[in-house]
This record gives sequence, structure tokens and C-alpha cells, in this order.
Amino acid sequence: YNNPVMDLSSLSKQLNLNERELRQKAADAGIRLSPRARKVDNYLARQILDALMPKNIKQETQPVNREPKKIKLPAFIKVKDYVDVLGLSVSDVIKALLKNGIMANINQEIDYDTAAIVAQDLGFDVEEEKAEGSAELGTSSLQEILKNDKSENIKPRPPIVAIMGHVDHGKTTLIDYIRKTNVAAGEAGAITQHIGAYQVKKNGKFITILDTPGHEAFSEMRARGANVTDIIVLVVAADDGVKPQTLEVINRAKLTNIPLIVAINKIDKDGANIMKVKQELAEHGVLTEDWGGKTIAVLISAKSGQGIDELLEMILLTAEVENFHANPDGQTLGTVIESHLSQGQGPVATVIIQNGTLKVGDIVTIGGVFGKIRALENELRKKLKEAGPSAPVQISGISDVPLVGDILTTRDSLEQARQIAYQIQRKERVRRISSNKITGDTESKTLNLVIKTDVHGSLEAIKQSLDKLKNDEVKLNIISDGVGEVNENDVSLAGASKATIIAFNTKTNPKAANLAKQQGVTIDTYDIIYELIEDVTNAVIKMLSPELIKTSFGKAKILKIFMTEKGQMIIGGRVEEGELRKSGEIMVLRNGEELGRGEILELQQSKTAAKVINKGDEFGMKVKTHVKVQEGDVIESFEEKLKAKELVNSH
Repeated sequence: YNNPVMDLSSLSKQLNLNERELRQKAADAGIRLSPRARKVDNYLARQILDALMPKNIKQETQPVNREPKKIKLPAFIKVKDYVDVLGLSVSDVIKALLKNGIMANINQEIDYDTAAIVAQDLGFDVEEEKAEGSAELGTSSLQEILKNDKSENIKPRPPIVAIMGHVDHGKTTLIDYIRKTNVAAGEAGAITQHIGAYQVKKNGKFITILDTPGHEAFSEMRARGANVTDIIVLVVAADDGVKPQTLEVINRAKLTNIPLIVAINKIDKDGANIMKVKQELAEHGVLTEDWGGKTIAVLISAKSGQGIDELLEMILLTAEVENFHANPDGQTLGTVIESHLSQGQGPVATVIIQNGTLKVGDIVTIGGVFGKIRALENELRKKLKEAGPSAPVQISGISDVPLVGDILTTRDSLEQARQIAYQIQRKERVRRISSNKITGDTESKTLNLVIKTDVHGSLEAIKQSLDKLKNDEVKLNIISDGVGEVNENDVSLAGASKATIIAFNTKTNPKAANLAKQQGVTIDTYDIIYELIEDVTNAVIKMLSPELIKTSFGKAKILKIFMTEKGQMIIGGRVEEGELRKSGEIMVLRNGEELGRGEILELQQSKTAAKVINKGDEFGMKVKTHVKVQEGDVIESFEEKLKAKELVNSH
């Protein structure tokens, strides 16, 4: 609502005047308004309010030496409800909002931050009203839930497995082989989709396998409530041995106490030396069973499939020993492992369910995102009604794209979910690409980007596509671009300029990744240009100021005034055009000029409550308005909604 201008009609309404009276009184006070002016800027609006606000109202609000009144404010509040909480007049509150650069009518919402600042300026002691339910999950919440759950419904769940290893040691080949074999054995002709994880069935039991590059991070990601990974399968090439990334995985497994299974791959290649691999592993503290240790080692060929059945059996054996379990009837918790904006479905996310059962229609929060689950899909594109523990499932119906690692949990109502999501946003400062990228005044918005790609051809193609997104309202500013991996200099530059780093078909070096975490810099990685452009386009659209769109439903003529009391009237009339709706607002017109607005409290036709009155029908209604309605006046039934602007290029 940081709109730099305000309609004269809205200003008139705040002062309980019609527009003609407003112009005359403003002129009497020495404030000149252009005859054609329909809007005034923030400064002029404050001048008018100062000059024309009734004197008795001003006197009522003079500061008094007393203890500040304590009030509680929710995450969002309508201005008219805000007025009631403060116990002040509408004019005083609107004036206070204006002084803080906020223009909003009584039916619009303001957030807690705005409401709290204004209330404090007015001398109130403000406390945030917490929504029912936890706004965040503790670092050991899943474990605590299971520990405290004495239910008989605690049951074994499928293990969640991350397959890791050094580049070119065959982890991707192994992931793909297991998936393809499982699909072939399951549903003939099934078409898989990449959702970040899939399930295989072995000996009648399921195994969940993470299949997104970069999921190495999940072994150390505590996910604000649970480890996503239960078992790590470390792939080591028999012809190459232990390498730097192999050591990283070993250290990570030790640090997080996640069970490790070694898969010695490429045993059918020339130069394979299994004994050398086991010796190198032993030198780094990983003793296989045949070397007197406890680590299971399986010899495989991801290319031919040799040993993969045994590997799956060892995963199930480890899961049985570790006793992974959950309560499918308990509190629903899950972790986001992938998320993106789909052209057909809107924001979607892949979630691994870790406790409880997620169902279509459930209301959820996921970090600072909320929604009602519209659809659940597995990797075979099969629509599901529900998903239980360890199941990977793609969800839609959410308000925005959540971050990888965000926790999903079910809530009681959409309003509760919205309030909690807002509180999480404020507490964790979770923002998507377009967050905190607005610089300067409200008319100057800038989206800063640092772009790194694999080759110059990709860089030029991306820059040409992004150039088409430039428009009059949002400036797309490429701070830096280049070819190669994301390094510390890129992160430092992005941090200083509040930019998002876009990495296309390239990696981020470990030092840069750590620095990005420390500085709160977002690094978004892509391998498809279309998805990159789609995400940046969405970020630009989110930064565009919404338009206030008015929809008129119809007009009615007032035939009779039955009762008038302070702020309310009972009147009768007939619909002349369109229809009259109980929902929405009404505008009172006399000789074609707007006198003010109001709302319908009760609407009747033939003494029966009604929601809609059609053209030609008569009605009676109770309205809330400060306008003294007369017989012969016209009431227009309408609604106003904020609509996101469409992206229109300036060239």
C-alpha cells in the first residue's frame, strides 16, 4: 500500500464529506486543488487531513501523560478492525498511516510490522498476537515427536537413501539403473518424471532413493527437525579409489552418525583394484567387514547391474538393524527436497514425508509458505490421495515456492496457516529471489543478479532473454557475469549489492558455498534456460505494484428510508441495472456524483434474507455508511481487488 497517490473520493470518505464539499473546504483553508484533479499525493493528503479534520477529534487524540495502553495485533489486520483495537477515529488512523507513507482504505489489510510502527507512534505498547500452533520446529522436533509418541501406531518405515561419491565414479549411473529396473519390473510403459526422489521395491519392502544432483547436502542438513537421509551409499570406482569428494562423504557420515554402505563400482573395468580401494578406505577410518570392521561393502557394476540386488538387500538389512520408524497417524511432518514454479500448476514442491500421512485437502505451512494441498503425485505421475512416512511426493496448491530444506506440517485452518507462515517469514527472513531487492523510492525497483554459466554461448542466450524482461517499473540489473564456477568474489559482490546469484550448468566451489550461507546470499542453480527465465520473470512480476481493479455488479434506486441512526440506515429500493450483492461494497451516488461508501449488513427480499437481488426486484436492506442517504439516490454494488500487473516490456 505504499502508493504515492490517493483518490479524492477515498479522502472524502475519511472526512465524511462529498467531493464537492471537500474541494470547497480545502479552498477555504487555502489549499488549492486542480479542477480536474481526481487524485492527490501523500503530502497534499496530509495537509488536507490536518486542515479539515473535525476539531473535536483532534482534541480527543491529544497526548495525555499516562501509561501506554497495551494492545495485541495479529500478523494481518483490516484497517477497520485496527481502528477498533486502537479505539481511535478512522480519520486519525488514516492520517497516522499516511504519515508513515501507507495509503489504505478501511477494507484493506496491513501487516503486523506496519500496524505496530504506527501504533507505537500513537503511544501504544504493542505485542504480537501469536497464531495458534507452532511457528517453527525445533532442531530435534521429529525425534521428540517419535520419542514422546507411545502410540501402538509406531511402525517401521522405508529407509531414505542418498547415493554419493566422487565425480565420474558412477553414482548417477547407479541411481538411473535402479530406477529403470524398478519401473520395468513394475508398470509396463510407465513414464517417470523427475521429482527429486523415487521408491523401489525389494523383497516386498520399499526403499526411498534421492536422485537429485547436490543431494549430498541432505546428509548434513538437519532440516530444522529431522535428517532427511537415513543411509548413505558411498560409490567408489574400483579403478580410481578414494578421491577428495569420497573423503568429504566419509567425514560427513562420521559427523552426522549416518550409517554408511560402500558400493565399489566398475569392478568389470580393466584396471579395477578392489583390494587397493579397501586399503585406502581403511586408511581413512572405514574398515569393511572383511577387514575386521563394521562397514558393509558391496561389489557392483552400475552399467551391467551386477551386484545391485545385493546392494538393495544390504540397504534393507541396515534399515532393519537401525529400526527406522514413524507414526502414520501422528502429526504430519515432511521436508522439501525440490521446488520450482510450474507453468501449469503454479508453485510445486517435492516433499519427503517423515511422520504422519499427508492427504489431498490438507492445510499446510512449509516455512514461510502456506496452502491447501490440491494434488499429490509420485514419480510415475500417478495421482495419490495420500502419502505416508518416507514417501516422496510432489505437491501443488501452495502460495509460493518454498525453499529446499523447509519443513512441511499440517495446520487446522487456512487463516492459522497464513498467520504462522507470516511469522516464520518475519523470524527467519525467508525471502525468494525478489525479496529485499527494492532500492530507492517506491517508483524505483531493482532486481540485482550475478550470473555465472558454463560457456559464453549460454551466457549470451540468457542475457538476451533477460533483456526482454526490462520494463518501466522494475530495473533488471546484472551486477556481474562470467564463465566458470561460482567463487568467493561472486558471493561477496552479491552480498554487497543484495543480488541473487544465477548459476547455469556450473558449480559453486565449497568456500563460496560456505560464504553464501554466512552472508545469506541465494545461489539458484539451473540446467534448463527456460526454467531460469521463468523464475526470474516470476520474480520481476512479484515486484510490480498491484493494480486496484473495480468490478461493478449493478445499481439500485432508493425508494424509501425506513430508519436512520448513527452510522446505519434501513432503506428500501429497486435494482435498476445488473444485480445487488450483499458481499462487496456499496457506493452512494446523487446526481451522478459519489457521496461516499458503505457496506450492506443485512439484505432481504420479501422479508427473506438474500445474498443477491436481481434487476427489477425490490428489496430492503440495513447498511453501514456515514452518508445520509435520501430517496432518489442511487446505490452501486461493487468490489475492489488488488490484481497483479502483467509484465509489459518498455521496448
